[in-house]
Amino acid sequence: MPRDELRAQQLESLKWSVRHAYDNVALYRQRFDEAGVSPDDITSLEDISKLPFCVKQDMRDAYPFGMFALPKEEVARIHASSGTTGQATVVGHSRRDLDNWGDCFARGIAMVGGSAASTIQVSYGYGLFTGGLGAHDGGEAMGCTVIPTSSGNTKRQVQMLRDCGTDILACTPSYALLIADTAIEMGYDPARDFAISGGIFGAEPCSENMRQEIADKLGIQYCDVYGLSEIMGPGVAMECVERGGLHIAEDQFYCEIIDPDTGEVLPEGEWGELVITTLTRECSPMIRYRTRDVTRIVSDECACGRTHRKIDRLRGRTDDMLIIRGVNVFPSQIEQVITGFPEIASQYQIVLTRKGALDAVELQVETEPDFQIDTVRVLEDLKRRLQAELKGNLQVNVDVKIVEPKTIERSMGKAKRVIDLRETE
Repeated sequence: MPRDELRAQQLESLKWSVRHAYDNVALYRQRFDEAGVSPDDITSLEDISKLPFCVKQDMRDAYPFGMFALPKEEVARIHASSGTTGQATVVGHSRRDLDNWGDCFARGIAMVGGSAASTIQVSYGYGLFTGGLGAHDGGEAMGCTVIPTSSGNTKRQVQMLRDCGTDILACTPSYALLIADTAIEMGYDPARDFAISGGIFGAEPCSENMRQEIADKLGIQYCDVYGLSEIMGPGVAMECVERGGLHIAEDQFYCEIIDPDTGEVLPEGEWGELVITTLTRECSPMIRYRTRDVTRIVSDECACGRTHRKIDRLRGRTDDMLIIRGVNVFPSQIEQVITGFPEIASQYQIVLTRKGALDAVELQVETEPDFQIDTVRVLEDLKRRLQAELKGNLQVNVDVKIVEPKTIERSMGKAKRVIDLRETE
């Protein structure tokens, strides 16, 4: 769709969404009234900056149904967060919401060359987590054959990939790597022996080197997918073959980038916190939701022909950022350094402790199984080089602990990369 037509459609959808939220959700009505704004004040897309933000704590405080804009009999499905960092957040979907979600994910299937003739294996977890059912609905919306393997039983995953001729795999990056490594251990060369040609991976950070390793081992086009349950689930933005960012489903969502400290909207192209407003969502409308994800909006014309703008690959999250001895560090920065060492496997864990009044960081990494450690000197040299590279990139001293291959726990869902023991000491 031409940009001017798209923006006109966004404005009409924004007016509807803001009015829908104000009329049907008490929190929005209260916040708007307190801020002295009305849905009638939205006469341009830029007017959205007049509206107050919504944050995750608002959803926790409204648990379970306080932010639903529909009566329960019109709610087709409920998803919820795990609640591991606080009260779980509950989101609802109408039948139309689910149809829109399926269409958004289906765009990603098209971006990796999928069609109604494709077979997609969904190895995200099913349940309250949005990954499994979001990808499943996307496959059905595209008309694919869907294999709902969920996560776990990795050897069986490999057999299904091979025996069923799966050509698209959907799961977390860390699980995709585990599937690839397991297939290789079983004697297969996935890039040659399997029909798989595309992968749609998300729900956790993944460095450039790790994604290249996954693409090479499976022999696929890698599609990064962005989503969050508060807004919809996987499919909010998807990566096309041209890469360089993920196309936002701009007919469904309006995105802004703000300064996370001041809340001011930043000029296009600057890095900051992503804020999303839903434009069509009936059950759980989100108005100016602060995602805490750090990215920027890319408006350059894409050679794939899609006119929807992109968000750049995430740099991290403002709430996942580690503050170590006064220095801001994202786990993705550490991963990027690790994957630059061919001797070291992609699996790692960051353990944060406190020594006296100072923070201490221990990075546990594995060597690749075929890396020969014939002397202590070789191991110490590898450790020294990795520590020096981390210090140069992060400006923080990191104590490196090299462990045996396959000893760091593998994840079949979101990988647990950071273990923070500082509050327990």
